[in-house]
Amino acid sequence: MSTGNEAFLIDNIDIITLGIFFCSWWGYSLYAQYQSTRKDCLVSVLHQFRLAWMSRLLKRDNRISDASIMANLERSSLFFASSSLLIIAGLFTAFNYSEKALGIISEFYFLAPNSRQEWEMKIIILVVIFAYAFFTFTWSVRQYNFCSVLVGSGPLATERGITEDERQLYAFHMAKVCSLAANQFNYGLRAYYFAMAFTGWFLGPYFCMVSTFLVICILYRREFRSKTFKTLSRGLVTSENVAGPS
Repeated sequence: MSTGNEAFLIDNIDIITLGIFFCSWWGYSLYAQYQSTRKDCLVSVLHQFRLAWMSRLLKRDNRISDASIMANLERSSLFFASSSLLIIAGLFTAFNYSEKALGIISEFYFLAPNSRQEWEMKIIILVVIFAYAFFTFTWSVRQYNFCSVLVGSGPLATERGITEDERQLYAFHMAKVCSLAANQFNYGLRAYYFAMAFTGWFLGPYFCMVSTFLVICILYRREFRSKTFKTLSRGLVTSENVAGPS
């Protein structure tokens, strides 16, 4: 039989866990954004490749392949946006099975949540996370649409009266809009990663803390230390030589 002090301790652990989770998410996002302006990472390197892409795009009149690439990027964001809605619908459905889920978890004494209200609160937090992901992915889709308009209205290679500096400036703005769309896509994916970490809380607050730490390690390695990043960094030199200075 639990005492009032035990219940208070558990509540404090839950509050601390929730604070650590959101502070870790927010803190890593700020750290990654700050580091991307100071040293190379996936975000900064891919932006340089987009600059090279848009510089080449303005040097050719046939842009069918560029439109196909842009449509493929939009589809990726649309897929995750629609997936977010399906997940949210599934989470709302989970409310009807709270008693059954609690009955299964109660077989493991140290994993059992305090109450049905706590279980439902965690589901609501997950709904909020995936709702954020949905709005982030849909904003990414809109920004890719804006970039498609810029690609369609870009000056042709044979068009006269436009200086090279103006072309480079136009390419810079197209690459910037495309990078903004990609960043929103990245934020949405990051929400999925942290949602996976949050699900550890259904097993207990300490599981959530550990899974949050593991997710941060995975994200950091992939954005700053992965083999893909190192390969892209080596390929950046050739891309800059072809595209010219930005």
